[in-house]
Amino acid sequence: MTVKLSQAALKQMPQNVGVPRYDQANLKAGIVHFGIGNFHRAHQAVYLDELFNGGSDHEWAIVGAGVLPSDETMRQKLSDQDWLTTVVEQDSGHRIAHITASMIDYLEPADTEATISRLADPTIRIVSMTITEGGYFIDPASGVFNPKHPAIVADAANIKSPKTVFGLILAGLMRRRDEGTEPFTVMSCDNIPGNGHVTSDAVSGLAALIDPGLAKWVKDNVAFPNSMVDRITPATTDRERQMLATDFGVEDNWPVFCEPFKQWVLEDHFPTGRPALEKVGVTFVKDVAPYELMKIRILNGGHAAIAYPAALMDIHFVHEAMEEPLIRDFLTKLERDEIIPVLPPVPGMPFDEYFDLIVRRFSNPKIGDTIQRLCQDGSNRQPKFILPTTADRLKAGKSITGLALVSALWCRFCAGTTDTGKPTNYLDASAERLKVEALKAKDDPKAFLAMSDIFGEVGTTPTFVETFTRHLRTLWDKGTRETLTLYLQGNL
Repeated sequence: MTVKLSQAALKQMPQNVGVPRYDQANLKAGIVHFGIGNFHRAHQAVYLDELFNGGSDHEWAIVGAGVLPSDETMRQKLSDQDWLTTVVEQDSGHRIAHITASMIDYLEPADTEATISRLADPTIRIVSMTITEGGYFIDPASGVFNPKHPAIVADAANIKSPKTVFGLILAGLMRRRDEGTEPFTVMSCDNIPGNGHVTSDAVSGLAALIDPGLAKWVKDNVAFPNSMVDRITPATTDRERQMLATDFGVEDNWPVFCEPFKQWVLEDHFPTGRPALEKVGVTFVKDVAPYELMKIRILNGGHAAIAYPAALMDIHFVHEAMEEPLIRDFLTKLERDEIIPVLPPVPGMPFDEYFDLIVRRFSNPKIGDTIQRLCQDGSNRQPKFILPTTADRLKAGKSITGLALVSALWCRFCAGTTDTGKPTNYLDASAERLKVEALKAKDDPKAFLAMSDIFGEVGTTPTFVETFTRHLRTLWDKGTRETLTLYLQGNL
């Protein structure tokens, strides 16, 4: 017997399911969040739920927003259960389910005017976002905002009816400026180095296409704090829905399963106020950059490193990849030999201890994170998580044997088949181009590196070109297992 999730059903929930200790009806909106996906509902929404459970800051509830068809799907699913979400945290020795109620509304993505009006509402003091690494209109090779992107050009031409997140944010800011309302703070929660700076560049870059004076006003008046966010949160499938119903007796349209660990480091720059998130474990610092770089290079870079060899070896789950000695040892050698040595120190955070924590998190058998999730969007993730480390080591004249192997494994994966001939299905805006160039690279490895928008100067550096070429040919000739074995033996 299961209970269908809703406000009315909270009092009927099984005893092993935690419920909010506050009344959702008494919350007031203070945050508009773009991108109500699994990560947001397992991270920012959970921190706020914990804060509300403590009896404070009830004026900081979340209003959801979005621009994609998938956002409307999520809105409909959550509307059907009064904006509630069941979050299940689990590892090998820990499993709990609790219901969050920190979101109180979700704007219709198609209703542009309603979104701009809510953004202009003086009660909204923070606009946050999780729109994935690929949603910032960044040129992958240069890392700079691309004002020539067709979607940005279109918004600049019709800012009263924008279609992008940044167009909506700018339209909201413009209305607040015209009405004499203080600007809201814009807070990115995506895995991008300097995500606050990147977001500022996107909003002011769009503004500059409309009016240089508007761009200056944005830069002078709008706060864009940097942040580092972390929690491994897989996609939801029918498997998770069934597990929730069977093990906890709750029927949820879109539950979130995640690891117990979570982390949030924030630059304390919120001119119009913020919730007291330090009460629930958020770390506020003057400079997020060292924490952010550590996480992006070690954790996200580690995910990128194990994704493609695991996929080529037909491994489904991340924890299964970590059970494969070749992949686990490849990750360890890569991190300790090449990634960690070029990182600047982080106060109070020894890198060896942090990496050991990452290994335990990747090895969590309960989380159900998939290799397919890690493989998606490589054209955006490689330039952010792997290639910057490669560039740092090349500039220092240090070995890039393992990092070049990561890039070669990605290229081999993009060719479209695993070592056993199964198709490598993945999501990437550049998927078709990647496959074409990866197949060319079987005979001419430089063809893949010629994608300068992805590889930049790294793709033309002789040491990298030679090492990548050697590794890719070994992968095609000997397969993934033998290539990893050679690398671990020091014979690659």
